[in-house]
Amino acid sequence: MGAKLLGFCLVSALLAYYLYTPIPEDIEEPWKAMLVATSFRVMGQLAEVADKLGLVHYMDTLMLLTDAEYVAPMSDENITVRDTEFSNVSVRLYLPKKPSERLRRAVVYFHGGGWCLGHAGMRSYDQVTRWTSDRLNAVVVSVNYRLAPQHRFPAQFEDVYTVTKFFLQSSVLSQYGVDPDRVCVSGDSAGGNLAAAVVQQLLEDPEVKTKIKVQALIYPALQTLDLNLPSYQDNDNKPILPRSLMIRFWGEYFTSDPSLQEAMATNSHVPLESSHLLQFVNWSKLLPEEMKRGHVYRAPVPGSPGLARRYPGFLDVRAAPLLAPDARLLRLPHTYVLTCQHDVLRDDGLMYVKRLRALGVPVTHHHAQDAFHGAMMFISWPMELAVGHRLLQQYIEWLDQNL
Repeated sequence: MGAKLLGFCLVSALLAYYLYTPIPEDIEEPWKAMLVATSFRVMGQLAEVADKLGLVHYMDTLMLLTDAEYVAPMSDENITVRDTEFSNVSVRLYLPKKPSERLRRAVVYFHGGGWCLGHAGMRSYDQVTRWTSDRLNAVVVSVNYRLAPQHRFPAQFEDVYTVTKFFLQSSVLSQYGVDPDRVCVSGDSAGGNLAAAVVQQLLEDPEVKTKIKVQALIYPALQTLDLNLPSYQDNDNKPILPRSLMIRFWGEYFTSDPSLQEAMATNSHVPLESSHLLQFVNWSKLLPEEMKRGHVYRAPVPGSPGLARRYPGFLDVRAAPLLAPDARLLRLPHTYVLTCQHDVLRDDGLMYVKRLRALGVPVTHHHAQDAFHGAMMFISWPMELAVGHRLLQQYIEWLDQNL
């Protein structure tokens, strides 16, 4: 019995050590945050094992989280909710029932999930978009774009752009009672990436007459060139998006070829002939001083030109909105950016804010010092965090004041 008990204790200790994710001291409700982080880490390890054994693709295992979170469209006393299609792309539509004395506001929303995961019908996204519709008495269109690895870039961008362009038609806006002067494009994480790319592309599209009033980007991924920013280093193993997973997401967005992920992991994927683009992500000039402490700038090592020729998407501004020239960025609408201190994508958002402000674009930047990536989505049991409710409240309040 003693030997069995000792063995059990040793196995338990090793398992706890292996699965343990350090939680920064300033994060509220640390034990709950640790349980959230551990749950995601366990799923990641299971996905890794299944993938290496050739049983199922890594992303297919993680999609179990998406499937478990799915809720069917359900209307309530304030909102009519239904799944439909806009221009052959699946969307979840939220229509307020409350009367409005004037035309309504609208939000077009893109979910996160590294371009590989997620669904507008996930419980967390359904709550975010439902509450946005209810609080703002606004029409909300939440887009189910195609996902990798079945569909690579630019499929995801094309889907969300198609929906947005369709919705912005005067006849469609009129059908849903939407004020063409009060439309927002928003998204979180990979969805924030897509939102920024869509708004930039709309500026170049002569067929689109409706102007976006505001864009709201929630801890967005905005660049593919430098994957060794201070935030990538400082938050290498923070919940719930370690550097290794973010690089896997980037790689899967473009190709199944592991050589791209391997080059990204060593920050040696940008060819020499594209090095002029590094000025747009030079963190030594674009980050606040407090974020640069303890770090010395080193430009990414030039990579093989063959990667960029085979997979040019990672140098495409539709995949990396931070690569847009100033002439395009200065035309952007009022912008909201949420960044989180303990997030590998923190510096993407900070550099974007810096560039926009330097060009005179009105920007509201909310930096959550005590939050990690994805925090705003943890708003329902059993993964409910106070920080999630706080960030969501601030986001909706900003929309209410500025849209």
